[in-house]
Amino acid sequence: MTADDASDDPENAPTVSCRRCGREWDLGDELDAVGNSAFEQFALDHRRHTGHFPDGIATWRAVCQHCPERAERIEESGVRRWARTHVRHTDHAVEIEGAGGESTLIEPDSR
Repeated sequence: MTADDASDDPENAPTVSCRRCGREWDLGDELDAVGNSAFEQFALDHRRHTGHFPDGIATWRAVCQHCPERAERIEESGVRRWARTHVRHTDHAVEIEGAGGESTLIEPDSR
C-alpha cells in the first residue's frame, strides 16, 4: 500500500492495536506524514510514551561491545545496517540480538 492509497481510502489504512492500552489506532495520518516507516515509527513512539510496544511487536537490537552506542529497529535489515556501519567506522565489535532471542557478533575483521 502507498501513502496515496491510504489517503484515498481510509478503510485501507493500516491499524495498530494495544491490549495493554485497550486501544486501536489508524495509521493513515502517520503514513501520509512519514511514509513507509510509519508502522516502525509509531511502534517506537508508542514504547517511548508508554514503556511498552503495541501488540505483536518485537525489536532487533545492536549493542556495541566497546562504547555506549546502540540501536533498536523493528526490521532486522535496519539493525544489521547500523551494526555494519558502526563496525566500519569505529572498529568496535557489535552484538545483534534478534527479536526471537538469538544473537550474532559482528567483529571488525568480519565485515
